[in-house]
Amino acid sequence: VALAVLLVAAWLAYHPGLSGDFLFDDFGNLPAIGATGPIHHWATFWRYLTSGNADPTGRPLTLLSFLIDARDWPASPYPFKVTNVLLHLLNGALLCTVLLRLGQALKLEALQARIAALFGAGAWLLHPLLVSTTLYVVQREAMLPASFVLLGMLGWIAARDALAQGHRRRGWFGMIAAAWGCTVLALLCKGNGALLPLLLLLVEWILLGPSRPMPSHVLQRDVRRASLLLLALPSVLLVLWMLKMIPGLVTAAAGIRDWTIGQRMLSEPRVLLDYLHLLFVPQAHSTGLFNDAFPVSTGLLHPWTTLPCVLGVPALIAFAFAVRKRHPAIALALLFFFAGHLLESTWLPLELYYEHRNYLPAMLLFWPIGIGLGMPGGLRWLRQALAVAVLVLLGALTWQRASLWGDAYLQARVWAAINPDSARAQASAAQYDLAHGRPRIAAARLRNALPAHPDDLQIPVNLIGAECRMASLRPQSLQALRHALATSKVGGTLGFNWFNEALDMAAHRTCKGLDFATIQGLLDAAAANPDWRAYKGSRQDLAHLQGMLDLAQGQPAQALAEFDRALAITPRPDTALEQAAMLGSRG
Repeated sequence: VALAVLLVAAWLAYHPGLSGDFLFDDFGNLPAIGATGPIHHWATFWRYLTSGNADPTGRPLTLLSFLIDARDWPASPYPFKVTNVLLHLLNGALLCTVLLRLGQALKLEALQARIAALFGAGAWLLHPLLVSTTLYVVQREAMLPASFVLLGMLGWIAARDALAQGHRRRGWFGMIAAAWGCTVLALLCKGNGALLPLLLLLVEWILLGPSRPMPSHVLQRDVRRASLLLLALPSVLLVLWMLKMIPGLVTAAAGIRDWTIGQRMLSEPRVLLDYLHLLFVPQAHSTGLFNDAFPVSTGLLHPWTTLPCVLGVPALIAFAFAVRKRHPAIALALLFFFAGHLLESTWLPLELYYEHRNYLPAMLLFWPIGIGLGMPGGLRWLRQALAVAVLVLLGALTWQRASLWGDAYLQARVWAAINPDSARAQASAAQYDLAHGRPRIAAARLRNALPAHPDDLQIPVNLIGAECRMASLRPQSLQALRHALATSKVGGTLGFNWFNEALDMAAHRTCKGLDFATIQGLLDAAAANPDWRAYKGSRQDLAHLQGMLDLAQGQPAQALAEFDRALAITPRPDTALEQAAMLGSRG
Protein backbone atom coordinates (compact mmCIF):
# COMPACT_ATOMS: atom_id res chain seq x y z
CA VAL A 1 0.00 0.00 0.00
CA ALA A 2 2.80 2.41 0.88
CA LEU A 3 4.56 1.65 -2.41
CA ALA A 4 1.32 2.30 -4.31
CA VAL A 5 0.98 5.65 -2.52
CA LEU A 6 4.57 6.52 -3.48
CA LEU A 7 3.93 5.70 -7.14
CA VAL A 8 0.76 7.79 -7.22
CA ALA A 9 2.61 10.67 -5.50
CA ALA A 10 5.40 10.46 -8.09
CA TRP A 11 2.88 10.51 -10.95
CA LEU A 12 1.18 13.60 -9.49
CA ALA A 13 4.55 15.31 -8.93
CA TYR A 14 5.56 14.75 -12.55
CA HIS A 15 2.16 15.46 -14.10
CA PRO A 16 2.70 19.24 -14.64
CA GLY A 17 5.75 18.46 -16.78
CA LEU A 18 3.88 16.31 -19.29
CA SER A 19 2.86 19.41 -21.26
CA GLY A 20 6.48 20.32 -22.00
CA ASP A 21 8.27 20.39 -25.33
CA PHE A 22 11.02 18.39 -26.97
CA LEU A 23 14.44 19.75 -26.00
CA PHE A 24 18.04 19.90 -27.20
CA ASP A 25 19.22 16.35 -28.11
CA ASP A 26 15.62 15.23 -28.70
CA PHE A 27 15.81 17.01 -32.05
CA GLY A 28 19.05 15.24 -32.93
CA ASN A 29 17.67 11.75 -32.28
CA LEU A 30 13.89 11.48 -32.55
CA PRO A 31 13.43 12.71 -36.18
CA ALA A 32 14.91 9.36 -37.26
CA ILE A 33 11.41 7.96 -36.59
CA GLY A 34 10.20 9.52 -39.85
CA ALA A 35 13.48 9.87 -41.75
CA THR A 36 12.50 7.27 -44.38
CA GLY A 37 8.75 7.67 -44.08
CA PRO A 38 6.12 6.49 -41.59
CA ILE A 39 7.02 3.21 -39.89
CA HIS A 40 4.07 1.21 -41.13
CA HIS A 41 5.86 -1.82 -42.63
CA TRP A 42 8.92 -4.00 -42.04
CA ALA A 43 11.23 -2.16 -44.45
CA THR A 44 10.92 1.21 -42.70
CA PHE A 45 10.95 -0.55 -39.32
CA TRP A 46 14.34 -2.20 -39.93
CA ARG A 47 15.78 0.97 -41.49
CA TYR A 48 14.78 2.91 -38.39
CA LEU A 49 15.92 0.26 -35.92
CA THR A 50 19.40 0.14 -37.51
CA SER A 51 19.73 3.91 -37.95
CA GLY A 52 21.35 4.59 -34.56
CA ASN A 53 24.98 5.73 -34.54
CA ALA A 54 25.49 6.25 -30.78
CA ASP A 55 27.70 3.58 -29.18
CA PRO A 56 28.84 0.54 -31.17
CA THR A 57 25.34 -0.97 -30.84
CA GLY A 58 23.34 2.04 -32.05
CA ARG A 59 21.07 1.60 -28.98
CA PRO A 60 18.34 -0.31 -30.86
CA LEU A 61 16.20 -1.16 -27.80
CA THR A 62 15.92 2.53 -26.96
CA LEU A 63 14.97 3.28 -30.57
CA LEU A 64 12.41 0.48 -30.44
CA SER A 65 10.86 1.95 -27.28
CA PHE A 66 10.18 5.26 -29.04
CA LEU A 67 7.80 3.44 -31.41
CA ILE A 68 5.46 3.03 -28.44
CA ASP A 69 4.78 6.76 -28.73
CA ALA A 70 5.02 7.61 -32.46
CA ARG A 71 5.64 5.98 -35.83
CA ASP A 72 6.22 9.15 -37.83
CA TRP A 73 7.78 12.55 -37.38
CA PRO A 74 6.98 15.29 -36.40
CA ALA A 75 5.11 14.00 -33.37
CA SER A 76 3.65 15.27 -30.11
CA PRO A 77 5.98 15.17 -27.10
CA TYR A 78 3.14 14.29 -24.70
CA PRO A 79 3.01 10.48 -25.23
CA PHE A 80 6.83 10.27 -25.07
CA LYS A 81 6.87 12.02 -21.71
CA VAL A 82 4.02 9.87 -20.36
CA THR A 83 5.95 6.73 -21.28
CA ASN A 84 9.09 8.12 -19.61
CA VAL A 85 7.22 8.83 -16.38
CA LEU A 86 5.63 5.36 -16.40
CA LEU A 87 9.08 3.83 -16.92
CA HIS A 88 10.35 5.89 -13.98
CA LEU A 89 7.54 4.52 -11.81
CA LEU A 90 8.38 0.98 -12.90
CA ASN A 91 12.01 1.56 -11.97
CA GLY A 92 10.92 2.90 -8.59
CA ALA A 93 8.92 -0.26 -7.92
CA LEU A 94 11.84 -2.46 -9.04
CA LEU A 95 14.23 -0.48 -6.83
CA CYS A 96 11.96 -0.91 -3.82
CA THR A 97 11.94 -4.66 -4.41
CA VAL A 98 15.74 -4.76 -4.77
CA LEU A 99 16.24 -2.76 -1.56
CA LEU A 100 13.81 -5.01 0.32
CA ARG A 101 15.76 -8.09 -0.81
CA LEU A 102 19.06 -6.45 0.17
CA GLY A 103 17.60 -5.54 3.57
CA GLN A 104 16.53 -9.13 4.09
CA ALA A 105 20.03 -10.27 3.12
CA LEU A 106 21.40 -7.95 5.81
CA LYS A 107 19.02 -9.67 8.27
CA LEU A 108 17.32 -6.40 9.16
CA GLU A 109 14.20 -6.62 11.32
CA ALA A 110 11.19 -7.04 8.97
CA LEU A 111 9.64 -3.61 9.56
CA GLN A 112 13.03 -1.91 9.37
CA ALA A 113 13.75 -3.60 6.03
CA ARG A 114 10.39 -2.40 4.65
CA ILE A 115 10.84 1.17 5.91
CA ALA A 116 14.38 1.29 4.51
CA ALA A 117 13.25 -0.03 1.11
CA LEU A 118 10.30 2.36 0.89
CA PHE A 119 12.32 5.40 1.94
CA GLY A 120 15.33 4.54 -0.25
CA ALA A 121 13.17 3.95 -3.32
CA GLY A 122 10.80 6.83 -2.54
CA ALA A 123 13.59 9.39 -2.10
CA TRP A 124 15.09 8.32 -5.43
CA LEU A 125 11.68 8.21 -7.14
CA LEU A 126 10.66 11.68 -5.94
CA HIS A 127 14.06 13.39 -6.15
CA PRO A 128 13.96 16.65 -8.18
CA LEU A 129 17.41 16.04 -9.70
CA LEU A 130 15.95 13.17 -11.75
CA VAL A 131 13.38 15.41 -13.45
CA SER A 132 16.01 16.23 -16.08
CA THR A 133 16.19 12.51 -16.90
CA THR A 134 12.53 11.57 -16.71
CA LEU A 135 11.04 14.52 -18.60
CA TYR A 136 13.88 14.73 -21.13
CA VAL A 137 12.54 12.33 -23.75
CA VAL A 138 15.81 11.16 -25.28
CA GLN A 139 17.13 10.21 -21.83
CA ARG A 140 14.97 7.12 -21.97
CA GLU A 141 18.36 5.79 -23.08
CA ALA A 142 19.53 6.38 -19.48
CA MET A 143 16.36 4.97 -17.91
CA LEU A 144 16.14 1.67 -19.78
CA PRO A 145 19.65 0.45 -18.81
CA ALA A 146 18.71 1.21 -15.18
CA SER A 147 15.69 -1.07 -15.61
CA PHE A 148 17.88 -3.94 -16.78
CA VAL A 149 20.41 -3.29 -14.01
CA LEU A 150 17.62 -3.62 -11.43
CA LEU A 151 16.31 -6.77 -13.13
CA GLY A 152 19.87 -8.13 -13.16
CA MET A 153 20.21 -7.49 -9.42
CA LEU A 154 16.90 -9.22 -8.69
CA GLY A 155 17.87 -12.11 -10.97
CA TRP A 156 21.26 -12.54 -9.28
CA ILE A 157 19.69 -12.59 -5.81
CA ALA A 158 17.06 -15.12 -6.94
CA ALA A 159 19.75 -17.29 -8.59
CA ARG A 160 21.79 -17.27 -5.36
CA ASP A 161 18.71 -18.35 -3.43
CA ALA A 162 18.13 -21.21 -5.88
CA LEU A 163 21.77 -22.24 -5.53
CA ALA A 164 21.52 -22.15 -1.73
CA GLN A 165 18.56 -24.54 -1.95
CA GLY A 166 20.70 -27.00 -3.90
CA HIS A 167 19.39 -26.23 -7.40
CA ARG A 168 22.82 -25.83 -8.99
CA ARG A 169 21.72 -25.90 -12.64
CA ARG A 170 18.95 -23.36 -12.03
CA GLY A 171 21.32 -21.22 -9.97
CA TRP A 172 24.05 -21.15 -12.63
CA PHE A 173 21.57 -20.48 -15.42
CA GLY A 174 19.99 -17.67 -13.37
CA MET A 175 23.34 -16.05 -12.62
CA ILE A 176 24.38 -16.19 -16.29
CA ALA A 177 21.03 -14.70 -17.35
CA ALA A 178 21.25 -11.99 -14.68
CA ALA A 179 24.89 -11.03 -15.24
CA TRP A 180 25.35 -11.45 -18.97
CA GLY A 181 21.79 -11.53 -20.34
CA CYS A 182 20.74 -8.31 -18.61
CA THR A 183 24.09 -6.71 -19.49
CA VAL A 184 23.49 -7.37 -23.19
CA LEU A 185 19.97 -5.93 -22.96
CA ALA A 186 21.24 -2.88 -21.07
CA LEU A 187 24.01 -2.38 -23.64
CA LEU A 188 21.41 -2.38 -26.43
CA CYS A 189 19.89 0.65 -24.67
CA LYS A 190 23.10 2.58 -23.86
CA GLY A 191 26.79 1.90 -23.34
CA ASN A 192 26.75 2.35 -19.57
CA GLY A 193 24.80 -0.93 -19.39
CA ALA A 194 28.28 -2.48 -19.51
CA LEU A 195 28.64 -1.50 -15.84
CA LEU A 196 26.14 -4.13 -14.62
CA PRO A 197 28.77 -6.84 -13.88
CA LEU A 198 30.82 -4.35 -11.83
CA LEU A 199 27.74 -3.17 -9.91
CA LEU A 200 26.70 -6.78 -9.24
CA LEU A 201 30.26 -7.56 -8.12
CA LEU A 202 30.02 -4.78 -5.51
CA VAL A 203 26.65 -6.11 -4.28
CA GLU A 204 28.04 -9.65 -4.04
CA TRP A 205 31.37 -8.71 -2.43
CA ILE A 206 30.14 -6.14 0.09
CA LEU A 207 26.72 -7.42 1.06
CA LEU A 208 25.48 -10.77 -0.26
CA GLY A 209 28.71 -12.75 0.20
CA PRO A 210 29.36 -11.80 3.84
CA SER A 211 25.67 -11.71 4.87
CA ARG A 212 24.38 -14.77 2.99
CA PRO A 213 27.10 -17.42 2.70
CA MET A 214 26.18 -20.65 0.97
CA PRO A 215 25.27 -23.64 3.21
CA SER A 216 28.07 -25.85 1.86
CA HIS A 217 31.65 -25.56 0.67
CA VAL A 218 30.71 -26.79 -2.84
CA LEU A 219 27.99 -24.17 -3.27
CA GLN A 220 30.25 -21.45 -1.84
CA ARG A 221 32.83 -22.41 -4.45
CA ASP A 222 30.15 -22.13 -7.16
CA VAL A 223 29.35 -18.57 -6.09
CA ARG A 224 33.04 -17.63 -6.05
CA ARG A 225 33.56 -19.07 -9.51
CA ALA A 226 30.43 -17.38 -10.86
CA SER A 227 31.52 -14.06 -9.37
CA LEU A 228 34.99 -14.35 -10.95
CA LEU A 229 33.80 -15.54 -14.36
CA LEU A 230 30.53 -13.62 -14.77
CA LEU A 231 31.28 -10.43 -12.83
CA ALA A 232 34.99 -9.82 -12.18
CA LEU A 233 36.26 -10.83 -15.63
CA PRO A 234 33.89 -8.53 -17.61
CA SER A 235 34.65 -5.69 -15.16
CA VAL A 236 38.41 -6.09 -15.66
CA LEU A 237 37.97 -6.25 -19.43
CA LEU A 238 35.91 -3.05 -19.36
CA VAL A 239 38.57 -1.19 -17.38
CA LEU A 240 41.34 -2.51 -19.66
CA TRP A 241 39.37 -1.35 -22.72
CA MET A 242 39.00 2.10 -21.19
CA LEU A 243 42.74 2.26 -20.43
CA LYS A 244 43.59 1.12 -23.95
CA MET A 245 41.45 3.95 -25.34
CA ILE A 246 43.39 6.71 -23.56
CA PRO A 247 46.01 7.50 -26.27
CA GLY A 248 43.37 7.85 -28.96
CA LEU A 249 41.08 9.82 -26.65
CA VAL A 250 43.82 12.36 -25.94
CA THR A 251 44.04 13.12 -29.66
CA ALA A 252 40.27 13.04 -30.17
CA ALA A 253 39.60 15.42 -27.27
CA ALA A 254 42.11 17.92 -28.66
CA GLY A 255 40.09 18.11 -31.86
CA ILE A 256 36.54 18.26 -30.50
CA ARG A 257 36.75 19.79 -27.01
CA ASP A 258 37.95 23.02 -25.45
CA TRP A 259 39.73 21.03 -22.74
CA THR A 260 42.25 18.21 -22.57
CA ILE A 261 41.80 14.75 -21.03
CA GLY A 262 44.04 15.86 -18.15
CA GLN A 263 41.84 18.89 -17.49
CA ARG A 264 38.76 16.66 -17.63
CA MET A 265 40.28 14.34 -15.01
CA LEU A 266 40.89 17.35 -12.76
CA SER A 267 37.35 18.66 -13.35
CA GLU A 268 35.34 15.47 -12.82
CA PRO A 269 35.96 15.18 -9.04
CA ARG A 270 34.34 18.63 -8.73
CA VAL A 271 31.47 17.41 -10.90
CA LEU A 272 30.96 14.26 -8.82
CA LEU A 273 30.93 16.11 -5.52
CA ASP A 274 28.54 18.68 -6.98
CA TYR A 275 26.24 15.80 -7.95
CA LEU A 276 26.39 14.49 -4.37
CA HIS A 277 25.64 17.96 -3.03
CA LEU A 278 22.56 18.26 -5.26
CA LEU A 279 21.42 14.76 -4.27
CA PHE A 280 21.67 15.35 -0.52
CA VAL A 281 20.71 19.05 -0.58
CA PRO A 282 17.93 19.05 -3.21
CA GLN A 283 16.84 22.30 -4.84
CA ALA A 284 13.73 23.43 -6.67
CA HIS A 285 15.68 24.58 -9.73
CA SER A 286 19.03 23.77 -11.26
CA THR A 287 21.13 24.59 -14.30
CA GLY A 288 19.08 22.07 -16.30
CA LEU A 289 20.47 20.81 -19.59
CA PHE A 290 22.86 23.66 -20.30
CA ASN A 291 26.10 23.09 -18.44
CA ASP A 292 28.52 24.13 -21.20
CA ALA A 293 29.68 27.00 -18.96
CA PHE A 294 30.86 24.66 -16.18
CA PRO A 295 34.38 25.95 -15.36
CA VAL A 296 37.19 23.61 -16.41
CA SER A 297 39.95 22.85 -13.92
CA THR A 298 43.24 23.94 -15.52
CA GLY A 299 45.32 23.17 -12.42
CA LEU A 300 45.01 21.88 -8.88
CA LEU A 301 44.19 25.40 -7.63
CA HIS A 302 42.36 26.76 -10.69
CA PRO A 303 39.65 26.92 -9.48
CA TRP A 304 40.65 26.48 -5.85
CA THR A 305 37.99 23.81 -5.26
CA THR A 306 39.86 21.43 -7.56
CA LEU A 307 42.41 20.21 -5.00
CA PRO A 308 39.88 19.55 -2.18
CA CYS A 309 37.68 17.61 -4.61
CA VAL A 310 40.60 15.67 -6.11
CA LEU A 311 41.42 14.59 -2.56
CA GLY A 312 37.79 14.26 -1.48
CA VAL A 313 36.67 11.65 -4.02
CA PRO A 314 39.44 9.11 -3.18
CA ALA A 315 38.82 9.82 0.51
CA LEU A 316 35.14 8.88 0.14
CA ILE A 317 36.06 5.73 -1.77
CA ALA A 318 38.64 4.80 0.89
CA PHE A 319 36.08 5.48 3.61
CA ALA A 320 33.63 3.14 1.89
CA PHE A 321 36.26 0.39 1.76
CA ALA A 322 37.13 0.95 5.40
CA VAL A 323 33.54 0.65 6.72
CA ARG A 324 32.35 -2.11 4.40
CA LYS A 325 32.25 -4.73 7.19
CA ARG A 326 30.67 -2.59 9.92
CA HIS A 327 28.36 -0.56 7.66
CA PRO A 328 27.94 -2.50 4.40
CA ALA A 329 24.90 -0.46 3.28
CA ILE A 330 26.85 2.82 3.44
CA ALA A 331 29.86 1.27 1.70
CA LEU A 332 27.71 -0.24 -1.04
CA ALA A 333 25.79 3.00 -1.65
CA LEU A 334 28.98 5.06 -2.03
CA LEU A 335 30.89 2.56 -4.16
CA PHE A 336 27.80 1.92 -6.31
CA PHE A 337 27.58 5.69 -6.93
CA PHE A 338 31.21 6.05 -8.02
CA ALA A 339 31.20 2.82 -10.04
CA GLY A 340 28.04 4.00 -11.80
CA HIS A 341 29.94 7.07 -13.01
CA LEU A 342 32.96 5.10 -14.27
CA LEU A 343 32.17 5.48 -17.98
CA GLU A 344 30.66 8.96 -18.12
CA SER A 345 32.65 10.80 -15.46
CA THR A 346 36.26 9.74 -15.96
CA TRP A 347 38.44 10.10 -19.06
CA LEU A 348 36.09 9.38 -21.97
CA PRO A 349 35.82 12.79 -23.71
CA LEU A 350 32.09 13.29 -23.14
CA GLU A 351 30.78 16.66 -22.03
CA LEU A 352 31.76 17.47 -18.48
CA TYR A 353 28.44 17.70 -16.65
CA TYR A 354 24.91 16.36 -17.03
CA GLU A 355 22.37 15.79 -14.26
CA HIS A 356 20.86 12.75 -15.99
CA ARG A 357 24.09 10.80 -15.45
CA ASN A 358 22.98 10.31 -11.82
CA TYR A 359 19.87 8.28 -12.66
CA LEU A 360 21.55 4.88 -12.18
CA PRO A 361 24.43 5.74 -9.80
CA ALA A 362 22.12 7.41 -7.22
CA MET A 363 19.83 4.40 -6.81
CA LEU A 364 21.24 3.14 -3.51
CA LEU A 365 22.29 6.45 -1.94
CA PHE A 366 19.22 6.98 0.23
CA TRP A 367 18.83 3.39 1.41
CA PRO A 368 21.30 3.68 4.35
CA ILE A 369 19.34 6.71 5.58
CA GLY A 370 16.18 4.61 5.41
CA ILE A 371 17.88 1.88 7.46
CA GLY A 372 18.65 4.45 10.15
CA LEU A 373 15.13 5.89 10.10
CA GLY A 374 13.60 2.41 10.43
CA MET A 375 15.75 1.21 13.35
CA PRO A 376 13.81 -0.46 16.15
CA GLY A 377 13.71 1.26 19.48
CA GLY A 378 12.23 4.34 21.09
CA LEU A 379 10.79 7.18 19.03
CA ARG A 380 10.52 5.00 15.93
CA TRP A 381 7.22 6.74 15.14
CA LEU A 382 9.06 10.08 15.13
CA ARG A 383 11.67 8.77 12.69
CA GLN A 384 8.90 7.42 10.48
CA ALA A 385 7.20 10.81 10.55
CA LEU A 386 10.53 12.41 9.58
CA ALA A 387 10.85 9.96 6.66
CA VAL A 388 7.37 10.89 5.43
CA ALA A 389 8.17 14.61 5.79
CA VAL A 390 11.34 14.22 3.72
CA LEU A 391 9.45 12.37 0.99
CA VAL A 392 6.73 15.05 0.96
CA LEU A 393 9.40 17.76 0.63
CA LEU A 394 11.10 15.92 -2.24
CA GLY A 395 7.75 15.46 -3.97
CA ALA A 396 6.95 19.15 -3.62
CA LEU A 397 10.34 20.14 -5.08
CA THR A 398 9.86 17.71 -7.96
CA TRP A 399 6.37 19.11 -8.63
CA GLN A 400 7.82 22.63 -8.70
CA ARG A 401 10.61 21.63 -11.08
CA ALA A 402 8.25 19.60 -13.27
CA SER A 403 5.95 22.64 -13.50
CA LEU A 404 8.83 24.56 -15.07
CA TRP A 405 9.47 21.70 -17.50
CA GLY A 406 5.82 21.92 -18.52
CA ASP A 407 6.24 25.48 -19.86
CA ALA A 408 8.98 25.38 -22.50
CA TYR A 409 9.25 29.15 -23.08
CA LEU A 410 9.40 29.97 -19.36
CA GLN A 411 11.88 27.13 -18.89
CA ALA A 412 14.17 28.55 -21.60
CA ARG A 413 14.08 32.02 -20.06
CA VAL A 414 14.72 30.72 -16.53
CA TRP A 415 17.65 28.61 -17.70
CA ALA A 416 19.07 31.59 -19.59
CA ALA A 417 18.88 33.63 -16.38
CA ILE A 418 20.41 30.85 -14.25
CA ASN A 419 23.16 30.22 -16.82
CA PRO A 420 24.23 33.67 -18.08
CA ASP A 421 27.58 32.27 -19.30
CA SER A 422 26.06 29.36 -21.22
CA ALA A 423 25.97 29.89 -24.98
CA ARG A 424 23.46 27.05 -25.30
CA ALA A 425 21.10 28.56 -22.74
CA GLN A 426 21.17 31.95 -24.47
CA ALA A 427 20.71 30.42 -27.93
CA SER A 428 17.83 28.25 -26.71
CA ALA A 429 16.05 31.20 -25.12
CA ALA A 430 16.57 33.24 -28.32
CA GLN A 431 15.02 30.46 -30.41
CA TYR A 432 11.93 30.53 -28.19
CA ASP A 433 11.87 34.34 -28.45
CA LEU A 434 11.81 33.96 -32.24
CA ALA A 435 9.12 31.28 -32.08
CA HIS A 436 6.97 33.68 -30.04
CA GLY A 437 7.42 36.57 -32.49
CA ARG A 438 10.03 38.50 -30.49
CA PRO A 439 13.04 38.77 -32.83
CA ARG A 440 14.26 42.03 -31.26
CA ILE A 441 14.48 40.44 -27.80
CA ALA A 442 16.24 37.44 -29.34
CA ALA A 443 18.74 39.67 -31.17
CA ALA A 444 19.45 41.72 -28.04
CA ARG A 445 19.99 38.57 -25.98
CA LEU A 446 22.43 37.15 -28.54
CA ARG A 447 24.35 40.41 -29.04
CA ASN A 448 24.92 40.53 -25.29
CA ALA A 449 26.22 36.96 -25.34
CA LEU A 450 28.46 37.35 -28.40
CA PRO A 451 31.54 38.98 -26.74
CA ALA A 452 31.80 36.14 -24.21
CA HIS A 453 31.50 33.41 -26.88
CA PRO A 454 33.30 34.61 -30.03
CA ASP A 455 34.16 31.04 -31.10
CA ASP A 456 30.72 29.51 -30.52
CA LEU A 457 28.63 29.04 -33.69
CA GLN A 458 25.30 29.03 -31.85
CA ILE A 459 25.38 32.74 -31.07
CA PRO A 460 26.07 34.27 -34.54
CA VAL A 461 23.95 31.66 -36.36
CA ASN A 462 20.89 32.46 -34.27
CA LEU A 463 21.69 36.18 -34.31
CA ILE A 464 21.66 36.17 -38.11
CA GLY A 465 18.33 34.32 -38.00
CA ALA A 466 16.87 37.01 -35.72
CA GLU A 467 18.24 39.85 -37.87
CA CYS A 468 16.95 38.22 -41.06
CA ARG A 469 13.53 38.07 -39.40
CA MET A 470 13.78 41.83 -38.81
CA ALA A 471 15.19 42.48 -42.33
CA SER A 472 18.25 44.14 -40.77
CA LEU A 473 21.20 41.78 -41.22
CA ARG A 474 24.32 43.57 -39.98
CA PRO A 475 27.83 43.15 -41.44
CA GLN A 476 29.12 42.74 -37.85
CA SER A 477 26.99 39.63 -37.40
CA LEU A 478 28.31 38.10 -40.62
CA GLN A 479 31.87 38.86 -39.50
CA ALA A 480 31.16 37.23 -36.12
CA LEU A 481 29.93 34.09 -37.90
CA ARG A 482 32.96 34.13 -40.22
CA HIS A 483 35.25 34.26 -37.18
CA ALA A 484 33.40 31.44 -35.39
CA LEU A 485 33.49 29.23 -38.49
CA ALA A 486 37.24 29.73 -38.78
CA THR A 487 38.04 29.05 -35.11
CA SER A 488 35.37 26.80 -33.53
CA LYS A 489 36.38 23.24 -32.58
CA VAL A 490 32.81 22.04 -32.19
CA GLY A 491 29.54 22.71 -33.95
CA GLY A 492 30.25 21.14 -37.32
CA THR A 493 26.75 19.63 -37.51
CA LEU A 494 25.16 22.94 -36.57
CA GLY A 495 27.23 24.69 -39.26
CA PHE A 496 26.29 22.06 -41.86
CA ASN A 497 22.57 22.42 -41.11
CA TRP A 498 22.77 26.21 -41.11
CA PHE A 499 24.45 26.30 -44.53
CA ASN A 500 21.56 24.26 -45.92
CA GLU A 501 19.12 26.84 -44.55
CA ALA A 502 21.29 29.74 -45.76
CA LEU A 503 21.38 28.35 -49.32
CA ASP A 504 17.59 28.17 -49.30
CA MET A 505 17.33 31.77 -48.01
CA ALA A 506 19.79 33.01 -50.63
CA ALA A 507 17.99 31.16 -53.43
CA HIS A 508 14.63 32.68 -52.44
CA ARG A 509 16.12 36.04 -51.37
CA THR A 510 14.33 35.98 -48.03
CA CYS A 511 17.20 37.64 -46.12
CA LYS A 512 18.59 40.89 -47.49
CA GLY A 513 22.39 40.80 -47.34
CA LEU A 514 22.66 37.01 -47.42
CA ASP A 515 23.49 36.04 -51.02
CA PHE A 516 25.57 33.36 -52.70
CA ALA A 517 28.75 35.46 -52.59
CA THR A 518 28.35 35.95 -48.84
CA ILE A 519 27.78 32.24 -48.32
CA GLN A 520 30.91 31.49 -50.36
CA GLY A 521 32.95 33.73 -48.05
CA LEU A 522 31.52 31.96 -44.99
CA LEU A 523 32.22 28.56 -46.51
CA ASP A 524 35.82 29.60 -47.25
CA ALA A 525 36.20 30.58 -43.58
CA ALA A 526 34.94 27.16 -42.49
CA ALA A 527 37.28 25.43 -44.95
CA ALA A 528 40.20 27.31 -43.36
CA ASN A 529 39.38 26.01 -39.87
CA PRO A 530 42.41 23.85 -38.90
CA ASP A 531 40.42 21.68 -36.49
CA TRP A 532 37.76 20.85 -39.07
CA ARG A 533 40.35 20.18 -41.80
CA ALA A 534 41.87 17.49 -39.59
CA TYR A 535 38.75 15.26 -39.74
CA LYS A 536 37.42 13.35 -42.72
CA GLY A 537 33.80 13.93 -41.80
CA SER A 538 34.22 17.71 -41.69
CA ARG A 539 36.16 17.77 -44.97
CA GLN A 540 33.45 15.70 -46.62
CA ASP A 541 30.73 18.01 -45.30
CA LEU A 542 32.55 21.10 -46.58
CA ALA A 543 33.09 19.61 -50.05
CA HIS A 544 29.43 18.57 -50.13
CA LEU A 545 28.30 22.09 -49.17
CA GLN A 546 30.56 23.61 -51.83
CA GLY A 547 28.93 21.33 -54.38
CA MET A 548 25.46 22.42 -53.24
CA LEU A 549 26.49 26.08 -53.52
CA ASP A 550 27.89 25.50 -57.03
CA LEU A 551 24.68 23.71 -57.99
CA ALA A 552 22.55 26.58 -56.65
CA GLN A 553 24.59 29.01 -58.76
CA GLY A 554 24.03 26.99 -61.95
CA GLN A 555 27.49 25.38 -62.15
CA PRO A 556 26.75 21.64 -62.45
CA ALA A 557 30.21 20.60 -63.64
CA GLN A 558 31.87 22.20 -60.60
CA ALA A 559 29.18 20.75 -58.36
CA LEU A 560 29.84 17.26 -59.73
CA ALA A 561 33.58 17.67 -59.09
CA GLU A 562 32.94 18.73 -55.46
CA PHE A 563 30.46 15.89 -54.92
CA ASP A 564 33.00 13.40 -56.27
CA ARG A 565 35.66 14.88 -53.96
CA ALA A 566 33.30 14.57 -50.98
CA LEU A 567 32.43 10.98 -51.86
CA ALA A 568 36.11 10.03 -52.26
CA ILE A 569 36.89 11.20 -48.70
CA THR A 570 34.43 8.72 -47.13
CA PRO A 571 32.65 6.55 -49.73
CA ARG A 572 29.16 5.80 -48.48
CA PRO A 573 26.06 4.73 -50.43
CA ASP A 574 23.75 7.24 -48.75
CA THR A 575 26.10 10.11 -49.66
CA ALA A 576 26.28 8.97 -53.29
CA LEU A 577 22.51 8.55 -53.52
CA GLU A 578 21.81 11.96 -52.00
CA GLN A 579 24.24 13.72 -54.34
CA ALA A 580 22.90 11.86 -57.38
CA ALA A 581 19.37 12.88 -56.39
CA MET A 582 20.44 16.55 -56.09
CA LEU A 583 22.07 16.48 -59.53
CA GLY A 584 19.07 14.73 -61.01
CA SER A 585 16.60 17.19 -59.49
CA ARG A 586 18.51 20.01 -61.24
CA GLY A 587 18.35 18.27 -64.59
